[in-house]
This record gives sequence, structure tokens and C-alpha cells, in this order.
Amino acid sequence: MRPNRSIPSCQVIPELFYPDVSAAADWLCAAFGFARRLSIADHRIQLTYGSGALVVVGAEAAVAAPSARATHSVLVRVDDADAHHERARAAGARISSPPTTYPFGERQYSAQDPFGHRWTFSQSVADVDPREWGGSLATTDGPS
Repeated sequence: MRPNRSIPSCQVIPELFYPDVSAAADWLCAAFGFARRLSIADHRIQLTYGSGALVVVGAEAAVAAPSARATHSVLVRVDDADAHHERARAAGARISSPPTTYPFGERQYSAQDPFGHRWTFSQSVADVDPREWGGSLATTDGPS
């Protein structure tokens, strides 16, 4: 798997939705020992814990209808997003966004499984310094 400074190196990364991203990240760090890795504007913060990671995401990124509002998603790093997309589509996954290459060096698509769980599959296509697209790397790594 290609490395990219804009995404944690682990392959499976939960994304948790909160109404206040900064307050949630502060609380998760203080209460559970996570460490900030990367802040992305005011809508995402990557947190690490040892070799694991999670992303705190602004709740406005979820569906607006309260009954359908997402509380979480899972990000999975893959070697080939296009091939993975075709496999998922052929198996009946509901594709919510097709494979797209982003300036932060990732090619991603999103889907829902038959039970409504949300998934994003991401292929690193470049090693991009987060400062090039507006990210802000933290200076410490947190617990191991």
C-alpha cells in the first residue's frame, strides 16, 4: 500500500460523527488517551492511538434527516479503488459516490451495505503533505 502523509497508515479507520468536532476530539483525547494527528478545517480531525486511528467528522457531513442521520462510517484503505468499486457494485452495494481522486492524495468511493452501514474505500495515489491542501498536522503522536 502506498504511503500518504494525509491519511493514517492503518487500513481500517472508523469515522465518528459529532456536532462539535473540536470539542469531541478534545474529549476523546482527555478521556480515552487519543492524540490529534491532523486537523482538516473545522469539519474533520484525525486522531491516533498506538497504531490505530479514527476520524472525528462534523455531523453536518451526515444526512440531514434526523431518522437517517449517520453516526458513524468506516474508512477502509484498499490497493485499487476502481476494482474494489466494481466488485462492490456487482455484489449489490448501493454506491453513494463513485471513485473520485481528491487533492489530498486519495482516490475514494462510498457505499452502503444491505443493512445501511456506510463505508468509504480509499486508495492512496500520492504522498501529499497535508499543508498543500489546508490540513494542519499535530506535533505529537500520543500513546503507543
